[in-house]
Amino acid sequence: MRGKLVIFLMSGSRTPELAEAAVQGGADLIELGFPFSDPLADGPVIRHAAENALAEGMRTKACLQCLAEIRARVQVPLVPFVYSALLEAYGHERFVADAHAAGGGAILVPDLPVDSLPELRRIQLVAPTSTDERIKLAADSTDGWLYLVTLTGTTGARKELSSALAGLAERARRLAPPELPLYAGFGISTPEQARAAAEVADGVIVGSRAIEVAENGAEALRRYVSSLRIAIDEVK
Repeated sequence: MRGKLVIFLMSGSRTPELAEAAVQGGADLIELGFPFSDPLADGPVIRHAAENALAEGMRTKACLQCLAEIRARVQVPLVPFVYSALLEAYGHERFVADAHAAGGGAILVPDLPVDSLPELRRIQLVAPTSTDERIKLAADSTDGWLYLVTLTGTTGARKELSSALAGLAERARRLAPPELPLYAGFGISTPEQARAAAEVADGVIVGSRAIEVAENGAEALRRYVSSLRIAIDEVK
């Protein structure tokens, strides 16, 4: 089974076109960021993208409309990436219902600990600093797949793939249900890094660099995603 490729994009007027280009390039899933004024997990590139989206007027309802417009263009799974304060303001149950109605699937809430709001089913995240107990709890309650945060700190391109990923993936494999896919994200930007991540994980998530490339237009993004797709597909 080929490794999955996940591309993160921030909600905005150009995002439906960009998402379509990413899928044409080989993306298997689109993560859609809902901009927040204090995105603790995000580095400067995604923070800047969130600021631009907010300046453009991308509030929760507008982001849900963006989600629906993306769904009209592509058939791959769409994952809303939303901070807990936005969920609380909108209403958890209402958000999940409206996101599903717009064509979204599982949701990601990066700042919500695994043992908070257990009734809110979501994709769980684990990091190199997570204890075995927390990894098992996250793996047992996650929605669809488990997000391996490759490093401590914020999102953003790095020169090298985090050396902590292999150990984290090994622990997650040991503690998670055997059929649970593991997707690795944070700090992955080059085809070489994507290939290395795909050696130990079932999926690779790319965000900051995809947003940077998207500044040059949909075709540039399609080519970049295609280069990641080729690299991942080289892993047997």
